Amino acid sequence: MPPALIRKIALCLAIAAPAIVFRATGFAPSPLLDMVVFGAAVVASSFLLAWAAESAQKDISGGLAIAILALIAVLPEYAVDLYYAYRSGFDPAYEQYAAANMTGSNRLLLGFGWPLVVIVAIAVANRSLPRRDPARRAFLPLPRAARFDVGFLAILAVIAFAIPVLGAIPIWFGVVLIAVFAVYLWRSGRIHSEGEEEFVGTAALIADLPTGRRRAVVISLFVVAAAIILACAEPFATSLVDTGVSLGFDSYFLVQWLAPLASEAPEFIVAVMFALRGMGAAAIATLIASKINQWSLLVGSLPIAHYLGGGGSELGLDARQVEEFVLTGTQTVMGVAIIIGLRFHRWSAIALAAIFAVQFFVTDTTGRYALSAVQVLIAVGLLIAHRRDIGATLAAPFRRSTHFAAHERDELVAAR
Repeated sequence: MPPALIRKIALCLAIAAPAIVFRATGFAPSPLLDMVVFGAAVVASSFLLAWAAESAQKDISGGLAIAILALIAVLPEYAVDLYYAYRSGFDPAYEQYAAANMTGSNRLLLGFGWPLVVIVAIAVANRSLPRRDPARRAFLPLPRAARFDVGFLAILAVIAFAIPVLGAIPIWFGVVLIAVFAVYLWRSGRIHSEGEEEFVGTAALIADLPTGRRRAVVISLFVVAAAIILACAEPFATSLVDTGVSLGFDSYFLVQWLAPLASEAPEFIVAVMFALRGMGAAAIATLIASKINQWSLLVGSLPIAHYLGGGGSELGLDARQVEEFVLTGTQTVMGVAIIIGLRFHRWSAIALAAIFAVQFFVTDTTGRYALSAVQVLIAVGLLIAHRRDIGATLAAPFRRSTHFAAHERDELVAAR
């Protein structure tokens, strides 16, 4: 293997090693140190998973493979969130944390990840052009095939409002969301199966290995990273709550934001690397797909985990969680409205990041519902401006794959 690849894998394993020692020996000196040690292991193993999942696409194709890779790639976030949901089945004190990680990672992805990628992509596109050159871009264009993902996200954003209305996530609703995710994967595999994958960074080093060695490395990374994450998910999740209690911090805040930062960091880095290589549309596509995963498979799995932990047939939500779902749902609708015209403007990215930052200063219930209303008003205004794109976007998830293939060929010809 290339020395650079060996060094990167060894670094991740070295970072995760203390957590394995803590877990194997039962050593737990303090909640804060546990949180740092196990959190670092989750981050390190997340990088291993991200590299393996991306490079594996060189050898595996088709709907089933996409499903497997999607499940593995989001394992860190799922492991933590599903642990909270499972424990809430027999420990009511943990019910308030069941959806906290999901709402935090969802808003972080859209409010920070999307703007970061767009601003980087636009800067890269304009870096070789004079300041007053009319060819300079003020937006990131998305291919017409992106309507498929945007359409699925739009449908899920509307369905998601049933959760705060019901005040709970019933198992039957979770099954519906998981079914939507399965349909998305099947359709995505048929639509996005053409074309050669491009790899960046460490994934490129793995993808360039000889076939046999590459497959051995990918499988080994999957197994090792998954084992580390499964071993660290419970102590990391527990230490977040215990740290909040011992230091007088809001445990809900730690669960909602620190855990997603750990699990989402590799994905953000990969997306930014795509943007730096002039592949801004591909970068946004990966983040949109993550949003779809979160609103379908992750949310749908929560009530099932709760039931398996000894809870009832629905995962109940308290007033704070209802408020969080409303804020997260309205942000998703606003995000869909921003990109429904297949142009992600710089000013939209800045505004999206600014609104995301405001929520950290607006902590009371009235203020957060007011912020949700502002996001809805912005979405309505944008949807009115892009009203001609609404029908095509909502119809995209149901169109035949040949429709998108024809558009992709046309865009390739136009680019040449």
